[in-house]
Amino acid sequence: MAKRELRKKIRALNAQFTPEQRAIESARLMAALEAHPAFRAADTVMLFAALPDEPDTLPLLERWQDRKQLLLPLVVGENMMEVRTFRGLDSLRRGAFDILEPTGPAYTTYRRIDLIVVPGMAFDAKGRRLGRGKGFYDRFLIHPDLSARKIGICFPHQFVAQVPTDDFDVPVDEVIH
Repeated sequence: MAKRELRKKIRALNAQFTPEQRAIESARLMAALEAHPAFRAADTVMLFAALPDEPDTLPLLERWQDRKQLLLPLVVGENMMEVRTFRGLDSLRRGAFDILEPTGPAYTTYRRIDLIVVPGMAFDAKGRRLGRGKGFYDRFLIHPDLSARKIGICFPHQFVAQVPTDDFDVPVDEVIH
């Protein structure tokens, strides 16, 4: 299945996912992430502020904001993203693609990031990831100063048998689904 067809299939499945199902599954996924040894050991964690079809990370961000350094991505320019420190829900603003983004200065000490939690439209057992087609994460994850563990996180219906990939696609180390 080509990327375009898989995105269409996942969008259709997402449309059937009720807000109640999203809330229940989001809570389950965040609990699994919080219990994961890589999360527990990490001092600096890059997360994301979820779109409506992604697991809701805001409760987790609030729970851990005083115990870990939490980072969120911010789209800059046409095809890049940078990272900024999460300083509470009131420090977020709607940015590119209507995503909640952090305000404040850029975080540039990438070598200190211990864990990156990566969203995706679909993942498979080999860690292959289907993004939204803009390549933001693929370009970010190849930064030479990054050595962080990468964990994909998705709803069960987004975990598929095989994700089609191109040479530039960056896999994650494991997937919580």
